Amino acid sequence: MRQPDVKPYWNTNVARHSGILRAVREGCSDALDVGCGDGLLARKLAGRAKRVTGIDKSPEMIACAREFAAGYPDLTFIEGDFLTAELPTAEYDFICSVTTIHHMEFEAALTRMRELLRPGGRLVVVGLAREASVGEWATLIAAAPIVRITKVLRRARGPEGMPVAVPQMSYGQVRAAARRLLPGVRYRRHVLRRYSLTWEKPGPVPFSPSCTSQTGPPLSTTAES
Repeated sequence: MRQPDVKPYWNTNVARHSGILRAVREGCSDALDVGCGDGLLARKLAGRAKRVTGIDKSPEMIACAREFAAGYPDLTFIEGDFLTAELPTAEYDFICSVTTIHHMEFEAALTRMRELLRPGGRLVVVGLAREASVGEWATLIAAAPIVRITKVLRRARGPEGMPVAVPQMSYGQVRAAARRLLPGVRYRRHVLRRYSLTWEKPGPVPFSPSCTSQTGPPLSTTAES
């Protein structure tokens, strides 16, 4: 029997989990969570996919993830660098990553996610970026009261020891690079200072057509730039 999660929490990353889970098609066999942290999202994915792998560079986070995953037999955690770790090419039906890609070289990370995804599979990246244009700053200022109130009301917090990094790319740079590397990608800017990329790799859906009705609505947005 699966054990209850230890110290449940909410923050602006966890706020994106519901949209990510809706993007997982029914019948998904293999899912990969890049930058899984303490494994909270990976444990949720275990209810949507037959097998889930989480990878993170932090030994502390992987130790927590493995501890909390007791009772999840089809959930595996790998400690290592996503860009160099041995992972099967074109074997994942679903790949996701939450506020991790700015810790890596963006184009290299996005390219590797694309390569690991099976034809017909789906990729969802939620990330952080910096404001550079007038429009980006206007969006930030307009959303600031909502962000502040939401964090206070929800008592936002996260797992201790989570690595942090300042994003170097602007929202515009992220959008441009993603559209070049992932033709047809859907880019969205979110209220709680996040963006999302949703992309389906060209090719047949990697499981029965009768199990593909769950396409998932777009992740909620405040603006599309």
